[in-house]
Amino acid sequence: MIERDEGRAVHRDVRGDVRAQIREFLSTRRARITPEQAGLPVYGGDRRRVPGLRRSEVATLAGISPEYLTKLERGNATGVSESVIEGLASALQLDDAERAHLEDLLRTAGSSRPPRRRPARQRVRPTIQRILDTMSGAPALVLNGRLDILAANGLGAALYAPMYTGAARPANTARFVFLDPHATEFFRDYDRAANDTVALLRAEAGRDPYDRDLSDLIGQLSTRSDDFRRRWAAHNVRIHTSGVKLLHHPIVGDLDLPFESVPLPADPTQSLLIYTPEPRSPTLDALHLLASWAASSDNTASSASPRASDRGMPSPDGD
Repeated sequence: MIERDEGRAVHRDVRGDVRAQIREFLSTRRARITPEQAGLPVYGGDRRRVPGLRRSEVATLAGISPEYLTKLERGNATGVSESVIEGLASALQLDDAERAHLEDLLRTAGSSRPPRRRPARQRVRPTIQRILDTMSGAPALVLNGRLDILAANGLGAALYAPMYTGAARPANTARFVFLDPHATEFFRDYDRAANDTVALLRAEAGRDPYDRDLSDLIGQLSTRSDDFRRRWAAHNVRIHTSGVKLLHHPIVGDLDLPFESVPLPADPTQSLLIYTPEPRSPTLDALHLLASWAASSDNTASSASPRASDRGMPSPDGD
């Protein structure tokens, strides 16, 4: 009986937090759009007391009543129709990631089902590890939604060697970005890397608000990093499937690394991250040098790479 009551309490707490997130997400999306951007007339004597669009203007653009929008912003999301979501996405000019995030939040806020528990440990399937190991010419890693590095090939582990210097396992890219002073040197465009990291965690928190490990990580980062708290308050989300990472590796220097992030359908929370350097480029030459260093150094990639026994283990500080 006690366990059941505790489960209900956790469910109520999470739903209450999600309702607050809905309000803040809609509010921050309203604030970034000017009437001109929305195609609304602006009159000379119109003295606006709020940044961006008023609630009534969003309601008009979305084709719903201001009263209904107020209910949504309070987290009353039961029975929200697809047409309402479509109207809000259009009015607020949401991209695909933002719309998916809003749908995730509304689904959780409107659900009465108790949370399902996720297994305590995440494992990378042996077939995926074999795929990683065959990709000897390109750095490759497997990450989960929490941005833990669950597995890597030799070159991937050598590339991310700075993230393995701490004792915590699995290594976590978000923890490195915000808590390790070397991150500002490793990421040549640190501001973008930090924003992307927060946006990915925010999206994952919307998809699975009952993930205790993710909540603990966000709590740790919020407690120890003012920079993280500031970026987290922006409520930005994004889909991060391709792009170019600008890194400065302590061994081989600057690297311009195009990447692709591929979801693993059999493991919905995991994705395969592959870096593909341009042919005949300085970055490709640097990776060849990094591979030689990894093979010959006492700090080899294999010693840094996450072992099967390390995957999913909690860190010494309880993270």
